[in-house]
Amino acid sequence: MTNPSGVQSPPPAEPFQRQSVATGISITAAIMLLVLAAVSVLEGVSAIAKDEIYVAGVDYVYAFDSTTWGWIHLILGAIGVICALGLLFGRTWGRYAAMAIATLVIIANFLSLPYYPAWSLLVIALSVVVIWAVSAWQPQL
Repeated sequence: MTNPSGVQSPPPAEPFQRQSVATGISITAAIMLLVLAAVSVLEGVSAIAKDEIYVAGVDYVYAFDSTTWGWIHLILGAIGVICALGLLFGRTWGRYAAMAIATLVIIANFLSLPYYPAWSLLVIALSVVVIWAVSAWQPQL
C-alpha cells in the first residue's frame, strides 16, 4: 500500500485477538496432551504392576496380557509427554507428533477396550479433543 506521499506503508498488523486465540488453543492442546500422556503412563504402570484396576479374562481378538498392554500404554504415554512439551514450546514437529501420538493412543485404547472399557472410552474422548485442538490451531492466520 502506498499513501498519498508515495511512501509505502507497512501492512496492517495481525489482529491481537486472532493471535491470542491461536495461542490459547495451542496451550490448551499441549496441556490436554500432557494430562492424557500422564493418564496413559498411570494406566501402563497399573497394568504392569498387575493392579486390580484392570479387568482380566475377556476373550478378544487382540488378546494380550495386561503386562503387554501396560508396556504399550507406558511407552505411548512417555512419547506423549515429549510431544506435549514440543507443542507447548510451539515447535512445528510438536503439532504433527501430538496428532500422531493421540491417534496411536486412540488405537491402543480401542484395542484394549475390553480390559477396562470406561477408562479406555475416556482416554479415547480426550485424544479426539487433543486432535481437534491441535488441528484447529492455525498460527499463520
